[in-house]
Amino acid sequence: MHDKKNHVAALAHARVGALAALAFTATLLAPAAQAQGYPITPQQRSTAQQVAARGVPLSELAPDAPDTYVIKRGDTLWGISGMYLKRPWRWPELWGMNLQAIANPHLIYPGQTLYLEKADGFARLRTSPGGASETVRVSPRTRYDSLASTALPTLKMHLIEPFLVQPLVVDELALAQAPRIVATRDERVIMANGDRAYVRGPQGSPLELAPEVPRQYRVFRNAVPLKDPDTGEVLGYEAQYVGRAELVRGESLEQSAGAKGERVTEIVPATVDLSGVKEEARIGDRLLPAPERSFVSYAPHAPQTQVQASVVAIYGSGSGASAGQNQVISINRGSDDGMEAGHVLQLRTRGQRLKDKTDEERALIRLPSEANGLAMVFLTFERVSYALILQAQRGVGVGDRLVNPE
Repeated sequence: MHDKKNHVAALAHARVGALAALAFTATLLAPAAQAQGYPITPQQRSTAQQVAARGVPLSELAPDAPDTYVIKRGDTLWGISGMYLKRPWRWPELWGMNLQAIANPHLIYPGQTLYLEKADGFARLRTSPGGASETVRVSPRTRYDSLASTALPTLKMHLIEPFLVQPLVVDELALAQAPRIVATRDERVIMANGDRAYVRGPQGSPLELAPEVPRQYRVFRNAVPLKDPDTGEVLGYEAQYVGRAELVRGESLEQSAGAKGERVTEIVPATVDLSGVKEEARIGDRLLPAPERSFVSYAPHAPQTQVQASVVAIYGSGSGASAGQNQVISINRGSDDGMEAGHVLQLRTRGQRLKDKTDEERALIRLPSEANGLAMVFLTFERVSYALILQAQRGVGVGDRLVNPE
């Protein structure tokens, strides 16, 4: 009888438990969220542990969720989540992640078989039948990072990979003080792939070729302010990505004879070679060190706290444009607000403002917002995040809302 009561209580509180599990898990693993001091009560902690152990209610499974599925190349974690769940952001519970592993979905690989287990009204997913542990065998000559690179990505990487190295949110001063292109070979006005350019560092910090100095850079221009559509506040500056540059010779000083025979010290700028150019490079463009490339894998999950965010801009489009599926948007919440890669948010239209024609005074009204799809955060800065639109019934515009998924 005691077990039966516990089971009924578990079913009654499944949704509350699910949110608590996600909240507790994300709090453990997101330093930015911890900095906000979100409290976790002992009851929430206990419920979270129960949810992580039992999986999701059978009612949460997609109607055609397969009992077994062999992962194929080209699959994504989000796609498989949608194959098994009505609400794919509950994947961590179905997968049975422990409370320390939400940022790493146990590294699922092509060729592995997923087994759906159902018991006592709940379902869990494993990579071996009967809950037995599975060993991933690695050749002694295979490096660990090459194994990671074969793991199942969360999203289709060709949609977000360019954005992991291209968009950059900086303060205006940081970009203004970065090394700049000052001249081109053959006095060209614009530069493309394979062209050579000459660069100077900021005053007092020449761009030298030394062991501790980066060799790989990214080229940017035009730091455009990202303004909060709700308050008008500038959240940061998004620099336009131009291409890549490799430092081949450092900046130096040379002594030469002046017009009257005197010794003159001349500045010789650094030399860079351009590649991967998306827009024609020009004199005045700025260089910033390229970040190290790393494998990006995270589990889609709901945010741990209530989110009220707005679309700031549509990447690569004008202010009046609208976005659709597989396009990238920036939003006015960042790591300072607890945003993290993998957060799934519901998109809501911004209610249209119009005059009530049935009112003699033609009162101005705003229609209520409506659910319009889903977006997933994949890159965060302090006050701004980038998200990929996963689904959208209508165009997504600046000012549209993003909230917790229902």
